[in-house]
Amino acid sequence: MSFNIKKICCIGAGYVGGPTMSVVAQQCPHIQITIVDVNVERIAAWNDENLDNLPVYEPGLTQIVAEARGRNLFFSTDVDKAVDEADMIFISVNTPTKNYGKGKGMAADLKYIELCARQIASVAKTDKIIVEKSTLPVRTAAALKSILDHTGNGVNFHILSNPEFLAEGTAIQDLLAPDRVLIGGENQEAIDTLVKIYQNWVPDTNILTTNLWSSELSKLTANAFLAQRVSSINSISELCEKTGANVDEVSKAIGMDTRIGSKFLKASVGFGGSCFQKDILNLVYIARSYGLNEVADYWDQVIIMNDHQKQRFADNIIQTLYNTVSGKKITFLGWAFKKDTNDTRESAAIYVADYLLSEQAEITIYDPKVTAERIYADLDYLNTRSPEENRALVKVVNDPIQACQDAHAIAVLTEWDEFKNYDWYTIKHQMKRPAFIFDGRKLLNRKYLEDLGFKYYAIGE
Repeated sequence: MSFNIKKICCIGAGYVGGPTMSVVAQQCPHIQITIVDVNVERIAAWNDENLDNLPVYEPGLTQIVAEARGRNLFFSTDVDKAVDEADMIFISVNTPTKNYGKGKGMAADLKYIELCARQIASVAKTDKIIVEKSTLPVRTAAALKSILDHTGNGVNFHILSNPEFLAEGTAIQDLLAPDRVLIGGENQEAIDTLVKIYQNWVPDTNILTTNLWSSELSKLTANAFLAQRVSSINSISELCEKTGANVDEVSKAIGMDTRIGSKFLKASVGFGGSCFQKDILNLVYIARSYGLNEVADYWDQVIIMNDHQKQRFADNIIQTLYNTVSGKKITFLGWAFKKDTNDTRESAAIYVADYLLSEQAEITIYDPKVTAERIYADLDYLNTRSPEENRALVKVVNDPIQACQDAHAIAVLTEWDEFKNYDWYTIKHQMKRPAFIFDGRKLLNRKYLEDLGFKYYAIGE
């Protein structure tokens, strides 16, 4: 038995809410879906006639929005109306790591989730199924339920946890053909209702139902395990550099063991993105709050290793450039945390730049999808120096060849495919000599670049 769902509302029009609900709308033309957000500019961008202006860049997203928008997919700033009319509400708001008070730097900031719950409670006049889609610490559902039950108008709320397992850059593919859809809840009818929606395009064998806590914890654990693999191979990359081993050869050798597998064993300047670090910090915080210090320390080390890798990369640039980068031009190719996305959250580039700027380097940045205002906002957020200083030392340009002109060194920080096809001969002849390349993503062809006369450094070699 399940409830009949005619209208769905999603609160939050970001990297999760936007693509997820667009795919649901495309696959379920019989359900009306409204995505709401208090950010007026963001909603305007989702409604823009020109699909190149959507606020989220994901391959395949524009086609889906073009098909469903205006038919059964709507974007609005009228939160109350959408909440009031919806049978099911997805909560997809930001849950950043707290930057104040207790749990600062570790716990998730649930301010937005709570505001969301209070708004739903005050508006709702009919029974609703509430689906938590944001990445949340375990037991958030309980807090949600408590707020909803105690501040509402005597309405029944059924809470489900339906964590997202999207990888940015391939989110649409991940949504259309997911490895698994995880639904946790207490009320069987509510669970069946959400299962039925996914059954429109996901095979039954890929839909997993659990209790609420298992669902919430599975999400954190999956990301922690993936991040742990990255930090593991990165720890070995440093050993490779000292011993003369090559980390690519080591990765290949261990990845051929079927018990280990080859995915997520690529050494790099470190992982970024909004989830890995946040989810591990959450895991650490939960473990500490139950007094499980050994568990907390174990996962904490994954982050320590990741921070170390970024600092080591920056240190290496400084040492190679004769121990000073003051007044030297260093070009960054890439600012997004990985290719095929315009998301920069926790991108390694931010921290490498910050470190070099503290040594008074002058940085010029080119990224095919990230705007200058995003880059400056990322640096300003760190509060290391004033916005004026950031703008004086950092230049953002729209042409990669121009970006590299007169540079002492180039640092590759995102693995955009286009970087491989540049006219490296021309770039080399416009740079200062000796011309250095620091490849933080092991993207470029060492032999070709060395033949052109570059001094080439890659992680783990």
